[in-house]
Amino acid sequence: MSRSLRFGATAAAAALALTACGFGGSSGSVGGSGQVNEGGTQLSLLVPSYSDGTKGRWEKIITDFQAANPDITVALEVQSWDNINDVVRTKVQGNQAPDILNIDAYSGFAQDDLLYPASEIASPQTLEDLQPSFVENATLNGTQQAMPLIASTRTLFYNTDLFAKAGITAPPRTWAELQDAAQKIQALGLPDTYGYGMPLGSEEAQAETSIWTFGAGGSWGDAAALTIDTPQNLEGLQAMRQLIDAKVTQPDPGATDRTPLINVFIQGKLGMVEGLPPTVGQIAEKNPGLTYATAPIPTKDGTAVTLGVADHLMAFRNPGEKAEAIKKFVDYFYSRDVYVGWVEAEGFLPVTKSGAEALSSKTELKTFLEGLPTAKFYPAANAKWSATQGAMQSLVGQIGQGTDPAAVLQQVQTAADS
Repeated sequence: MSRSLRFGATAAAAALALTACGFGGSSGSVGGSGQVNEGGTQLSLLVPSYSDGTKGRWEKIITDFQAANPDITVALEVQSWDNINDVVRTKVQGNQAPDILNIDAYSGFAQDDLLYPASEIASPQTLEDLQPSFVENATLNGTQQAMPLIASTRTLFYNTDLFAKAGITAPPRTWAELQDAAQKIQALGLPDTYGYGMPLGSEEAQAETSIWTFGAGGSWGDAAALTIDTPQNLEGLQAMRQLIDAKVTQPDPGATDRTPLINVFIQGKLGMVEGLPPTVGQIAEKNPGLTYATAPIPTKDGTAVTLGVADHLMAFRNPGEKAEAIKKFVDYFYSRDVYVGWVEAEGFLPVTKSGAEALSSKTELKTFLEGLPTAKFYPAANAKWSATQGAMQSLVGQIGQGTDPAAVLQQVQTAADS
């Protein structure tokens, strides 16, 4: 998961990999408290650094867990996002995989039968507390292979000052209402101000496109097959093209990336844009006087749907009888107070129902939290998705230059099938 999942002002992740504590051995392993414990079950935990406080927060959790479970020692290793994929690859290839790993992708390990299924590393109560849409995203061939850990969703950010000037009394729920609102804002004739921001540049064209295709009831397929060229997906692209043709988006959407476009919204020059949790913190930092609100993403018929992204916690089938010890740690971590405290401090959205309830009073997260149950995901478990996403990023922007949306989908489908 990219570090852009964060919503708070403390979003910067540490660039330097933190010192590893080791993975144990005959002489014992170093726990979160720094003490060496002999005997008992020794677990290794490898996690990425989401912020400068990540290491300390995990150490506090480990110390408290070990105090309640003196027969289990947890050795913590923290790596930067720049390094962790290489570190994991080296450890797995050297038969030194961590017992517990926090990272974004799990499917490759699951397909190689390296992981415990979630049912063996978490209690039924813990599993039941997970949001169903995120459980589905952590499931491969009918078996939940990983624990969703943290979440991000998208929501509509709209400029309430521009809405008032244009006489718009409520955020749009449907595509028709979205286009009507965008046209009214465009009709204000304000310099360099546009009704709707549509980023179809190479940074994240697949995300904006997914918002529209999901809104038409489409999908990109699953682990077994990628289904790009479908009537529902075409309807989504045609709706995007209609907005572009109506000249209510910024000029040349195909050359516009998400990050600079969000900044245009923050400057008060966009009526609407699809944003992430970090957008809240960016507004507070860059333009706290901006008048804005959030609302569910408009869809074809108003049916709720959003784009979801998640990181995962997974456990490797290493030598030794460690499943029960891993389950104790996982259950402890996902207990309401521990998990919510960690998620809130790191600035993420929770993947548990109890976590969403606990944070429901935070008005800046309300729309994001409400979208969790309806989140849809990229088919990242499909080995061909990465190349398909790349094709989407380079091709979808062409619909803003006159290319037929049907032809674009056919080209992306060809890339998916190759």
